[in-house]
Amino acid sequence: MAEPLSERSQKILEVIIEEYIATAQPVGSRAITQNHAINLSSASVRNVMAELEEKGYLASPHTSAGRIPTEMGYRFYVDTLLRINDLNYQQKDQIEQHYHRRGLQMSDMLREASRALSSVAHYTGLVMVPRLKVTVFRQIEFVKLSPRQVLAVFITQSGMVQNKLIQLDEELTGQELEQITNYLNQTMKGLSIQEAQARIVAEMAHEKALYDQLLQRAFKLSSAALIDETTGDVIIEGTSHFLEQPEFSDLECMKRIVQTFEQKRTLVDLLDRSLQTEGVQILIGSETEYSEFSDCSLITAAYSGRHGTLGCLGVIGPSRMPYSTIIPIVDYTANLISRLLEGEQDLGE
Repeated sequence: MAEPLSERSQKILEVIIEEYIATAQPVGSRAITQNHAINLSSASVRNVMAELEEKGYLASPHTSAGRIPTEMGYRFYVDTLLRINDLNYQQKDQIEQHYHRRGLQMSDMLREASRALSSVAHYTGLVMVPRLKVTVFRQIEFVKLSPRQVLAVFITQSGMVQNKLIQLDEELTGQELEQITNYLNQTMKGLSIQEAQARIVAEMAHEKALYDQLLQRAFKLSSAALIDETTGDVIIEGTSHFLEQPEFSDLECMKRIVQTFEQKRTLVDLLDRSLQTEGVQILIGSETEYSEFSDCSLITAAYSGRHGTLGCLGVIGPSRMPYSTIIPIVDYTANLISRLLEGEQDLGE
């Protein structure tokens, strides 16, 4: 456990981190005494800085006499010292203007959320696309492609469409497929996919299904159609913001980050993990568990619909990001998306 910091040490650490966030330059004692209301001599400030470095909160770059925050310093700052700003009217309006267009489907809404996060925060915006299992059933259609091959077209309440090829154990006539389609659409409409899958399992265990061949086929088909085999997806906007940060001026470093964005698997995993946490979550550097993001921070929050949590959104940027302004942007966007998906608000009106 880290040694407790005195009030004086906490104040010096806070000033150094906020100065470094603003300038991206190592902070010396002269900048602290000249630019901030610190009633200490430069010599006293240097002594405190040396103590903070010894305890692991600050580091000294080889090319400078100043100090920069360590990951441990950022974590202490975020957990103990941070004062979060309220969004002003202009920032809220900048986020909300992405949703004034009527008839937005969920996919459009999530794309706009990623754009809004990027444009307002000036970092890279990330939005996790909901997995099939947490979406709400609206309609399913079966298209016969060959005697024993069917294309299942599944549509969610929010307009997402998923196609899946299903190999049949036995041939089904067009009439049988139509009967199965009608039954499933009447029985499953309005249920989440998890609820629909649970109902299918329960119905298949019911004695009636054992004697009704058509029902058995309906449950087999729907069970196969609703299996979620996707690895997940994430919408990314504003990767060019990384180019604006001095921390990522190294070409090899930038290439690794861009490749990670293109592959998406790492981002999906990070956002998946964030789903387990209520409120805003902040991962700093090695806390992401990925070396590609050792100099980055990820700020996330979950968004929900009428049937519970659907996904996660957030902002990724350098560890030297203004947490006090980025946290409320992420939180407000997640709450806005949740209200829209739950049908409590229509910004088009």
